[in-house]
Amino acid sequence: MGEQKRRTRLAAAADAVEASGDQLRAAALEQTLHALEPEDFQIPGIVSGEKAVTWIYQNGMVSGPGRAIYDELMSAPENERCPLCGHGTVSQLDHFMPKNSYPALCVDPLNLIPACSDCNWAKGDTRAGTPDELPLHPYIDDIDSEPWLDARVIHKAGLVRLEFFVAPPSTWDRTLAARCRNHFQLFGLRKAYALKANGHIGEIRGYLRSLLAAGGADAVQRHLLDIAASSLTHRPNSWMGVTYRSLARDMAFCQGVFGG
Repeated sequence: MGEQKRRTRLAAAADAVEASGDQLRAAALEQTLHALEPEDFQIPGIVSGEKAVTWIYQNGMVSGPGRAIYDELMSAPENERCPLCGHGTVSQLDHFMPKNSYPALCVDPLNLIPACSDCNWAKGDTRAGTPDELPLHPYIDDIDSEPWLDARVIHKAGLVRLEFFVAPPSTWDRTLAARCRNHFQLFGLRKAYALKANGHIGEIRGYLRSLLAAGGADAVQRHLLDIAASSLTHRPNSWMGVTYRSLARDMAFCQGVFGG
């Protein structure tokens, strides 16, 4: 900070900000993030939460000397893939606990999630009022060790379309399943994955026809299963892996009802 008064006030609040980070981590372990109250996460000596965010996050991190940390957080996801939706390209940092409501967490690394612009916009500054409404946190909620994404193949009017949905494992408790469904709805993943999948079907249709002519339905199904296995081994809930797995399960599709 170039301004001495701001520097002094922020330095005096350092212990309170650190305590807020500890409280965030404790709540994450106890799965009570939804219960955190904004009044407990204000910065002492700074009346407005919006002012604190401007001082610390905007001027100190986005366009200030903390930019190196900002860039490191942005580059963390593999292939710059948004961890909130699994397909968008990271372009900004999302504050899991909204920064204007929880200014003491505005530069806490656990509260900063690399995200695509669509996901950041969809989440906005909304706060969860119940455990079921809390979006999934990619650093806290390790849900990709088990498959939870599925899709059904729909044949209608000569077209083939996929419809994605959440199919929680039996090992999940009710709250985690509800949170996953809420996350799926909040970020529009049903539509986003369907657009990706249905566009991809159009791209592979010609190759599948040649496979069908050369080896029949079995050759088509083997190909679909091989691609599904390769994709899902790396990412058990990738829209592409689920797309190929679902198509392989659909005998009408394997027998040549490719649509289009």
